[in-house]
Amino acid sequence: MNVIQKLRAITSRQEKKYLLLLLFLSIIFSIIETIGISAIMPFISMASNPDLITQNETYRAIYTFFGFENSNFFIMAFGFVLIGFYVFRAVYAITYIYLLNRFAFGRYHQFAYRLFQNYVTLPYQEFANRNSAILTKTIITEASNTSALIQQTMMALSEIFTIILLYLLLVIINWKMTLVLTLILGIKSLFLIKAIGKVIKRQGIRRNDLQNRFFRIINESFGNFKIIKLIGNEKKIFNDFEVASRGFTRTNIINSTLSQLPRGILETFGFSMLIAVVIYVLYRYNDASFVLPIISMYALALYRMLPAINRLMTSYTNIIFYSKSLDILHEDLTYSTVQEGDEEISFKHAITLNNVSFNYAENKPVINDISLSLSKGERVAFIGESGSGKSTLIDLIIGIYKAEKGEIFVDNVKLSDKNVKSWRRKIGYIPQAIYLFDGTIAENVAYGHPLDESRIIEVLKQANIYSFLQHHEGLNTHVGEGGIKLSGGQKQRIGIARALYSNPEILVLDEATSALDTETEAKIMDELYDIAEGKTLIVIAHRLSTISRCEKIYRLSNGKLSYE
Repeated sequence: MNVIQKLRAITSRQEKKYLLLLLFLSIIFSIIETIGISAIMPFISMASNPDLITQNETYRAIYTFFGFENSNFFIMAFGFVLIGFYVFRAVYAITYIYLLNRFAFGRYHQFAYRLFQNYVTLPYQEFANRNSAILTKTIITEASNTSALIQQTMMALSEIFTIILLYLLLVIINWKMTLVLTLILGIKSLFLIKAIGKVIKRQGIRRNDLQNRFFRIINESFGNFKIIKLIGNEKKIFNDFEVASRGFTRTNIINSTLSQLPRGILETFGFSMLIAVVIYVLYRYNDASFVLPIISMYALALYRMLPAINRLMTSYTNIIFYSKSLDILHEDLTYSTVQEGDEEISFKHAITLNNVSFNYAENKPVINDISLSLSKGERVAFIGESGSGKSTLIDLIIGIYKAEKGEIFVDNVKLSDKNVKSWRRKIGYIPQAIYLFDGTIAENVAYGHPLDESRIIEVLKQANIYSFLQHHEGLNTHVGEGGIKLSGGQKQRIGIARALYSNPEILVLDEATSALDTETEAKIMDELYDIAEGKTLIVIAHRLSTISRCEKIYRLSNGKLSYE
């Protein structure tokens, strides 16, 4: 029930309707299965004793209505009808399984898309507290596991209906024998569920923990590849990876093995009991012919019921094993974030901060009661020691963080969730560490925007790197993952071109050149001052030479702001 409640919470109304349709189709399928089994006993009975046709009122009425000439024709016709019915049953079963799998595994796209959407729209502070490797694993693995869990849940419900209907059929045929079978097989099943369920649930939790480590090790190793080469600690990394990989594999082995265990046990007990009944009748009456139709019926019913029970238990163990995936998806898909709006906001005069405060940890303010006014077209610098809050203050101004106290105004319009997206589009941001993905120069510059080659060339010329690219493959030059094929200065220039691409009104340099040598930094900063002509320029820097052309310089210390 807990699984069903969580599935209801993460599925849409349309998906719930489809689930109800599948549930209805599974009931029909169970009825067809029951008819298919129950029709065998009268066919065997009539084939072994044709006199039953005249002795049974129902058989005799059908025989007379269709005008059969003799009992053989009637039995043969019954046989052909059964063959046709089994063909129909097979087609229906394939169609039902297809619809079930299409729905279950089709949810992977929906879950993966919604997770990706949720993660991308997380507040920046919340995203910074997450591990990107775990987010990646959730989208790739947990969404897939939850899709499999839906399939197993629907299969389990289908098998439950089939078992119930076949069980009622057996009760009608011989309630005493059915009761004995129920007691023995029921006790065995409950024992297996109790014994296996706890182990599999524990392995499911362990699977999630080990896979988290698995993804994290891969992410950390590829992200620190040069460091690994320098310190030569491959052996430790290999050992960590092996522990996580082996542990993850072991959990899957245990789950797959335990899932199949009930099948052998239940089939052995079920069919052994039927054989024991035949042996008992032979011993007691010296003739088992009078119970053969009933035994045949039980054999056929059990032949269908036992695999159904096995599949039900397998589905149950898989649901337990993957329940942690559902827990993760339920938590992340029902996580509510503030919706950010796109209401237009204009910047013609000034950005004003009124008594703004912000902290990452409670009672430890990073920005404390700051008031400030930045006029349009100004060049403003913020300096201070590392950790003084310079980047945090800028993140508040550009709308990445939200002030916990105080207000920010743009031309007397309060910056809020309603207009923050419009405000961010006015900003070109150049960080210290430029992240370039494994693609072309053009793709990296236009990232997040429609690709316009003429505009890309224009901003590459502004960033003074276009002539360098002409000696390579131009806009199609591949940068490698993280921009590994470029120097630090070249990466910084690509970052500048990217910031300029949308023609922003405000340029923000967050220690954008501090990782470069003094000569390169001075050259790039001179170019940036020229590029920023007519724009508002906000600079965070350590070196005073970097901000020599700024009109205002503010110092941050202990969360307080002072004018230099």
